[in-house]
Amino acid sequence: MRFFEDLTPGLVETYGPLTVSKEDIVAFAREYDPQPFHTDEEAAKSTFVGTLIASGWHSCALAMRMIAQGFILDAASLGSPGVEEVRWLAPVRPGDVLRTRNTILDARPSKSRPELGLVQFRLDVLNGADERVLEQRYWVMFGRRDHPWPPPPGEGPPAPAPAAPPAPAPPPAPDRYLDDLVVGEASELGSYRFAADEIVRFASAFDMQPFHMDPEAARRSLFGGLCASGWHTAAAWMKLMIAGRERSRAEAGRLGLPTPRLGPSPGFKNLKWSRPVFAGDIVTYRSVVTGTRASASRPGWGLAFHRNAGVNQHGEEVFSFEGTVFWERRADATAPA
Repeated sequence: MRFFEDLTPGLVETYGPLTVSKEDIVAFAREYDPQPFHTDEEAAKSTFVGTLIASGWHSCALAMRMIAQGFILDAASLGSPGVEEVRWLAPVRPGDVLRTRNTILDARPSKSRPELGLVQFRLDVLNGADERVLEQRYWVMFGRRDHPWPPPPGEGPPAPAPAAPPAPAPPPAPDRYLDDLVVGEASELGSYRFAADEIVRFASAFDMQPFHMDPEAARRSLFGGLCASGWHTAAAWMKLMIAGRERSRAEAGRLGLPTPRLGPSPGFKNLKWSRPVFAGDIVTYRSVVTGTRASASRPGWGLAFHRNAGVNQHGEEVFSFEGTVFWERRADATAPA
């Protein structure tokens, strides 16, 4: 068992390898990120990317799997409060053999919780050609050697809210080009119920920590109850975001309007898992446009910036991040003057 005191800045470790199959890529994307360049090899040829690639969220989840198997499961891990930044540097393709290089950047005893410390890592995911496909900076909480392990259980989930179904999907608005997006405009994406069996299924594939896998072990943990992997809460956001885009595209088609394309994301920053998402929680997601910018390298395309968040049935924000995505521009906005 490795404790906070064993994790010193400068330590570098490598985990893996892990081979990514076409079936893996398509299965994850169909569940959480059903864009053509993730789900259909033939359709991907005519997209922004031009070939089948893994969802960026799938890449993050695969990195989590390698970290868990190589390190976290044999350490006094108490979960992660969030990720400072992720950069998707190169596509992950079928057949790629990935490994992770994990570097400790900082280690700080907690000022408010003497039984734990915080460790900052830089994670590089490399493919078989030694190209970096993903870069991530993140924090993890670890128990301290001179305090009882495991720490006393947490309070667990709050009292259930009055039973209510997830909020229905909002009515569709016609899809729009980048040039028509309005800063400050919010999109309500709908709600997602985190069922216990789905929490365990996701964790079994990507994040095998006991508080995601075993209700009894979770009850004895710092969280006090079975809770979803942070990457699961992110994947659920992506699922609802894509569903919202599809509704908007369908509405534009019904009205005879053009349907702009959505490209991949180069990355995100300031991802925060501010509260646990427990089994049975209903999380309602929204996205707010925070800015737009024309792309200097991709004619006809630009970047949309957005803040995304999820709120549980108690009105508590449980998840947020600042994202970026390539978005198609109007032809008349990109034509020479």
